[in-house]
Amino acid sequence: MPFARELEILRSGPTYAFADWPNIELPKVSAGVYTIWDKTESFIYVGMAGHGKTATDLEIAAKKNKVTGMRDRLRSHASGLRSGDQFCIYVADFLVLPNLSIEDITAIHKREVRMDILVKEYIHQNLSYRYSLTEDGAQALALEKLIVNGALGNPPLLNPPKLIK
Repeated sequence: MPFARELEILRSGPTYAFADWPNIELPKVSAGVYTIWDKTESFIYVGMAGHGKTATDLEIAAKKNKVTGMRDRLRSHASGLRSGDQFCIYVADFLVLPNLSIEDITAIHKREVRMDILVKEYIHQNLSYRYSLTEDGAQALALEKLIVNGALGNPPLLNPPKLIK
């Protein structure tokens, strides 16, 4: 099976808690795929980093000492900020919002509480991730598609196949 090693890492490899962010093991520049899990080891989300990046693009970014790819992607998720981050929007809509009380919603409406703070707290208190690096963005995209379509046994809760274009 293609990507057998990567799939095994993404299913049962080392787990990193968002509560421990930042992860200094992540390279500054990389392409790859990550899976996100909740405390019960339920598969929540799959994502990829390095979209459209070739191996040469990644080499050039590394030489320029840029931060792009996996580290940047997971940093965005760890922030809890919904703007520009589909994962954080899904966490807000499907995991945080259903558990809010009327009082919580009123406090958000009155700007006494920020929804992004609640999203970040949820992510840091409940979620962890696994990752596997790939040679380039094309490999990452192919691996992500396999996983969305059930290569780990079940599709992810937050971004199942019907939500992926």
